[in-house]
Amino acid sequence: MPNLHELEAAIPVAPLKLIVMDSAAMLGHSVNNHLVNFRRDVKNIAKNDPAFEGYVSDNFILDAACYRFGSGEGKAVLSESIRGKDLFILVDVCNHSITYKMNGYTNHKSPDDHYQDLKRIISAVNGKAHRINVIMPFLYEGRQHKRTGRESLDCAYAIEELSKMGVSNFITFDAHDPRVQNAEPLRGFDNFTPPYQFIRALLATDDSLLIDKDNLIVISPDEGALDRAVYFANVLGVDTGMFYKRRDYSTIVNGKNPIVAHEFLGDNIDGKDVIIIDDMISSGGSMIDTAKQLKAMNAKRVYICCTFGLFTDGLKRFDEAYEKCYFDKVVTTNLTYQIPELKSRPYYVEADMSKFMASIIDFMNHDSSMANVYTPTDKIREFLASYNNRETGYSSLTE
Repeated sequence: MPNLHELEAAIPVAPLKLIVMDSAAMLGHSVNNHLVNFRRDVKNIAKNDPAFEGYVSDNFILDAACYRFGSGEGKAVLSESIRGKDLFILVDVCNHSITYKMNGYTNHKSPDDHYQDLKRIISAVNGKAHRINVIMPFLYEGRQHKRTGRESLDCAYAIEELSKMGVSNFITFDAHDPRVQNAEPLRGFDNFTPPYQFIRALLATDDSLLIDKDNLIVISPDEGALDRAVYFANVLGVDTGMFYKRRDYSTIVNGKNPIVAHEFLGDNIDGKDVIIIDDMISSGGSMIDTAKQLKAMNAKRVYICCTFGLFTDGLKRFDEAYEKCYFDKVVTTNLTYQIPELKSRPYYVEADMSKFMASIIDFMNHDSSMANVYTPTDKIREFLASYNNRETGYSSLTE
């Protein structure tokens, strides 16, 4: 855990409690286990003070649930007191595997359903918590973050609505456009990125990678992801490049202008390994086209690193692209629901974010500076120094 000494002299804002929505159950329980271990090991002044009862616990998850009536209507129920607690609510709005019955039919929960359940939980808290913090790894309606013409402004409205319900802090990861926080400028909004977890997962899987500018380049698949690629490339000490999407603005398909071609801007990649970095894989068509073009430019190996692996059209397209050697590995985090068959694919690598998320919760509960967990530059460089020296313990560095 980063800068553990920062927490040893810090006082918690209030007793910590975690509500894990059914959409994020697996991730939430892993986060809880890390929190239990953090509190058990830390030498904090509150640890043995009766005034801070509950600082160390075997479980920080509060008993809560959302139920559905046969009509499809729902309600949230808290089975224990929340009064005076520093509450963190974890929800995954992208989990399409959760179902409910309505009039005898089985329905899969959409992002809208998960968002409504989140509001039900906040309503059940009834203003009794000391503070409400929402952890929403994939920001609800984050792709509809700006208005162009006569259309909805969903993400900004959701943030405004939750703020009015009493949410003090929003915690998200790799927001499509973090400027959406301006919808509520007086509320906390923390947007974290996973470059450290990406490089750990990738190098733990393939230790033949050479991290230098002669052998590796980081590519942004479009102009929107350029900031991520530039940071990643600078930390790794390699060059960067970018594709831009040429679109047909005379046509609209599924609410957006279709991509005509991907044009590359950057240095020669002949014989180099390539890391493509972006915030999400949706259907995956654009990412596969980018990888295919890189291979056609004689890239040695292509690694795809995306925070959210949604795979909305399934894995068939990726299976076919892998068989054709368009890419070598796909790295995504466990911040959103992962379809079961994904983990069986030979090209898939998971970047575990649970320990990082537990660190964020712990620092925030102590009101410590989030700079301790925001920028992992030093950690990445330490990890790379160990990796480049081929020390045997490089893969066991703490997160």
